[in-house]
Amino acid sequence: MKYLSAPIGLLAAALLAAQTQARLNVVATTPDLGAIAREIGGDRVEVTTLARPTEDPHYVDAKPSYVVKLNRADALIDGGAELESGWLPPLLEGARNSKIALGQPGRIPCNRGIKMLEVPATLDRSQGDIHAAGNPHYTTNPDNGGMVAETIAGAFAKLDPAAAGHFQANLVAFKERLAAKEAEWVTLLAPFKGREVVTYHNYWPYLAGKYGLKMDLFLEPKPGIPPSPSHLAEVVRRMKTDGINVILVQPYVSRRTADTAARLAGAKVLDVPAYPGGKGSEGYIEWMDALVRALADGFQNKN
Repeated sequence: MKYLSAPIGLLAAALLAAQTQARLNVVATTPDLGAIAREIGGDRVEVTTLARPTEDPHYVDAKPSYVVKLNRADALIDGGAELESGWLPPLLEGARNSKIALGQPGRIPCNRGIKMLEVPATLDRSQGDIHAAGNPHYTTNPDNGGMVAETIAGAFAKLDPAAAGHFQANLVAFKERLAAKEAEWVTLLAPFKGREVVTYHNYWPYLAGKYGLKMDLFLEPKPGIPPSPSHLAEVVRRMKTDGINVILVQPYVSRRTADTAARLAGAKVLDVPAYPGGKGSEGYIEWMDALVRALADGFQNKN
């Protein structure tokens, strides 16, 4: 038995190592895409996310270590709508990984099939930091989150055909959980249909459209342009005139500006997670749940 145990142990270790090596090495640009990829991939993928949950996704700190991660990746999941255009291209150039080049199976843009909002008729940089492909924050609508999951599941199945059934089963389970929560969210926000909300950045049009809210008044005068005193005064005037008493802000924007507007207009500021990964919102569904419940609570408790 002593002579047999060593070979068996080595075989078991080899099999375990092979299983570990068989996992897809996946890089996601933002935490929402990374969270969905983990749901779909399960234990058949290793997911690294580049942007932090509290980081402005337009201006990610492109660390040299990201080049190494991209060089070793089997797949790159990105938004496909220019959100990462300011920092991802130089990282990809440094990574020199043909597997994740545009058009390759390992490159997974997640806006496939999604109806993009706010696609500009012309590109005019005087309008601020606009995106030619439309507003890139589409995962704030859970319907789009489900479509992203389908895109990722299909791409993973092509990269690892032996695990296609695993990915499909995870997709079905994810969409069932998402549908159940969506029913709750519709019920929670139904009494507030038509309510107006001020936001710092034009981040939430997909969320607003899904639940019948109005989020078209911004503390930024234009995308990426800091608020001026005159613009802030106009926002406060509109808030008072229209009875808007909720301001939505993400972790990386100026809370001081939002607090000033709220104080002058008699409103409240809601701190909400821009992405999954914060306390109590580790997964995509948990993140959406935190967003919806924060809004519902904010509407119910006016001040």
